[in-house]
Amino acid sequence: MARSRASDTAKNTADSHTATAPTHQIWLAGLGAMAKAQEQGSKAIEALVNDGLAFQRKSQAQAQQRLQEATERLSHLASDFGQQTHVRIDRLEHLFEDRVGKALERLGIPTLYDLQALTERVAQLEAQLAKATTTPPKAVRTTVRTATQTAAKTSAKSAAKTPASRTARKV
Repeated sequence: MARSRASDTAKNTADSHTATAPTHQIWLAGLGAMAKAQEQGSKAIEALVNDGLAFQRKSQAQAQQRLQEATERLSHLASDFGQQTHVRIDRLEHLFEDRVGKALERLGIPTLYDLQALTERVAQLEAQLAKATTTPPKAVRTTVRTATQTAAKTSAKSAAKTPASRTARKV
């Protein structure tokens, strides 16, 4: 029996050794993988950091480009809107001016053009007056006498033609 026990113990030890061998190998493989990961981990992290920086730069460049495009579109829209607004304001101004001008005309208030025409006429009359005052006094007296005599003759002729003046003569 002692012999059989010894052979059983040897058999059990061999069985446990064969059973623990694969488990032990798996354990050692895991430790090896961990060691390799530590060695290559720093290299992998550096590669990932570099990839992340490149991606960030690319994303920022694209965002900057899209922002610039949006800004250009908005500036075009704003200038178009400004031009449309300017045209509409001009139309409103002309409409307002026309209506105010018509209202002033109905009230009999002279326009700017009327005032300019009067100013030009006054300037012409002043020039004629200045010219007349610079002529010799005899010529002015003669001109005044001639104008007065002509006016008197004209009014006498017109008075003679009216029926009331004929009856006045008869009396």
